[in-house]
Amino acid sequence: MKIGVFDSGVGGKAVADAISSALPEHEIVLKQDEEHVPYGTKSPKHIYDFISPIFQQMIDDGCQVIVVACNTVTTTLIDKIRENFNVPFVAVEPMVKPAAEMTKSGVIAVCATPATLNSDRYNWLKNEYAKHVKVLEPDCSDWALMIEDNKIDREKIENRTTEVLAQNADVIVLACTHFHWIEDQIKELAQNKATVIQPEKPLIEQLKRVLAQL
Repeated sequence: MKIGVFDSGVGGKAVADAISSALPEHEIVLKQDEEHVPYGTKSPKHIYDFISPIFQQMIDDGCQVIVVACNTVTTTLIDKIRENFNVPFVAVEPMVKPAAEMTKSGVIAVCATPATLNSDRYNWLKNEYAKHVKVLEPDCSDWALMIEDNKIDREKIENRTTEVLAQNADVIVLACTHFHWIEDQIKELAQNKATVIQPEKPLIEQLKRVLAQL
């Protein structure tokens, strides 16, 4: 079966690789919108205009399910996407609920794009699952482009990570798939102080459930 994986840029490759490793019997078709990356500073209308023809092409090419490996797209547009395209979509979204359940200090940090942090879906997740938890939102607005351009600024990553650790965050949520490429670096900085989580494993479990119904 063909499984489509979409992201604005290199974050999608991390997710596609994880899916391919977990489900080697399926063909993975990865699409990236390198022309318009990063999405995190763009409006939902512009993003939809970018992704709509890409999704249609994936469906025309035989993808029977599409993985949206982009928190920005999920949090701003997933309902509209599901209404307008007739295939199942499995989508990443910020892991606010598990982070709120895991924290012992009562403080979590969400590393995300501005579009994700400003979205109705993200704010619903916070209000629904993190009412009694302090949610830190460090400025990661330029991280996606930094990673896309392969110009990793270790000092910038260290500053943001130590900033949230100093405020007692004991769970750090990577809510942009670009950030999966610097996960090891953040884990190293957070060692013995905070757990770093990202959605590849739960995404794959949900994908398996969807595939079982096709």
